[in-house]
Amino acid sequence: MPWDSANVIRLQLWDIAGQERYGNMTRVYYREAVGALVVFDVTRASTFEAVLKWKDDLDTKVSLIHGKPVPAVLLANKSDQVFSQQPKLDAFCLEHGFMGWFETSAKENTNIEAAMRCLVEHILANEESAAWDSDPDVHVLPGFNHSRKERVLCGSCGNL
Repeated sequence: MPWDSANVIRLQLWDIAGQERYGNMTRVYYREAVGALVVFDVTRASTFEAVLKWKDDLDTKVSLIHGKPVPAVLLANKSDQVFSQQPKLDAFCLEHGFMGWFETSAKENTNIEAAMRCLVEHILANEESAAWDSDPDVHVLPGFNHSRKERVLCGSCGNL
């Protein structure tokens, strides 16, 4: 499905920060998720150190219909406070299965839209692939609501 002004894409986002200490609670938030944003604070090294734990938790508790992990995009938040780790994060994302990463600033609204666009494009590509894999004659993607002409894409997105 092309992404243009004729199509409405609605995302449901869940912030699970702090919920990881409850273990099984994250499963409730991840249910039916088709994508995730994993966010760390560039001013707090401990949040970057937790990224792999969050990604592993996501990958072990939810997967797409064809068994692949849900697409995840890594966000390096608070980029308004000096940060640039591009070579390091490029390799990190490639090694750990992130679709990509963005330096973001929630405060200044920097790269938020670009990161969301990246995530949604990967979600749409996965849904289109799943639809073609199940029946090549079917042109309606899973989750499409014919009466409202809307797509509901995310059951949950992590750590915003």
